[in-house]
Amino acid sequence: MDIVFISQLRIETVIGIYDWEKAIKQPVVLDIEMAADNRRAAASDRIEDTLDYKSVSKRLKQFVGESQFELVETLAERCAAIILDELGAPWVRLKVNKIGAISDAAGVGVVIERGVRPG
Repeated sequence: MDIVFISQLRIETVIGIYDWEKAIKQPVVLDIEMAADNRRAAASDRIEDTLDYKSVSKRLKQFVGESQFELVETLAERCAAIILDELGAPWVRLKVNKIGAISDAAGVGVVIERGVRPG
C-alpha cells in the first residue's frame, strides 16, 4: 500500500459548543493519510493517474470553510466521507486538531481511520 499525505492543512471554520464559538471562525489543522496505489501514476507521470493531493486539499478547504459543527468528531467523519466517497480513496487516517481550544495545550482533537486499509 502506498500513502498520499497532506500535513498540517490549516482551515478557518466555525466549530464549537459555546455560543461565542458559534459566532467566530477558528483554525483547525488536518493531517491526512490516504491509501493509494501509486504504481500507475509513477509509470505514466500523469496527475490523472494519482490521488491528487491538491484536489483533496481544495475540496476539504471548501467544505470545512463553509461548514459549522459543534464537535470535531462530526467534522472528522464528514471529511473522511468526502475522501472515501467523493475522491475514491479506499482508506483514510485523519487527524483533526482544534488548536488553542484549551489553555496549556497546543491543541485537542481526534484521530480516525475509515475504510479498508489495503494490505
